[in-house]
Amino acid sequence: MGLTSEQLREGLDAIAAREAGMARALELAGYPEPRIRERGYATLLRTIVGQQVSVAAAASVWARLETLLGADIPPAVLLAAEAEALRACGLSRQKQGYARSLCELVQAGELDLEALPKDDEEAIALLTRIKGIGRWSAEVYLLFAEGRADIWPAGDLAVQAGLHRILGLEARPSEKEARVLAEAWRPHRGAAAIFTWHCYNNAAL
Repeated sequence: MGLTSEQLREGLDAIAAREAGMARALELAGYPEPRIRERGYATLLRTIVGQQVSVAAAASVWARLETLLGADIPPAVLLAAEAEALRACGLSRQKQGYARSLCELVQAGELDLEALPKDDEEAIALLTRIKGIGRWSAEVYLLFAEGRADIWPAGDLAVQAGLHRILGLEARPSEKEARVLAEAWRPHRGAAAIFTWHCYNNAAL
């Protein structure tokens, strides 16, 4: 599961103690709510299903897939399904390829989602072996489903925009600049990331 309210508070308080911009933003915007997903295969499959479609559309596709294949869509059952049946549920040919890649790695025992490497970069490297799962998706999974405290998805545009507002920067930082700016926030960058999303469109700031 993701970072708890208590972990978010502790992490953000630690950063605010040495970063005036964070302290000011925290006072104005308040603490963010936890962002928690279930650990495991179903969450990654939902990520694939939800790529580049609305939340409502993704939910509709997921419901049709569960009707066809069963609750949480077991990997072996998805791999055995006909392409046309999956397409009828709303899963494009490309996403079918991504979903099959995930299922094959799980079925082969090459991806154990209950025992990912403790090292964040090693875990990201393993998750990005799944077709359709890039660094951002892997980072978000590790942050929301595993509650890894120092994940920092610096390539996320909302993280960059949130930093722009929190720190009062002249322009939205690049991914490289965002990584440098947050270096001093280790080991609490996960809490900082969730706070940037909280601040992205926050009227208080």
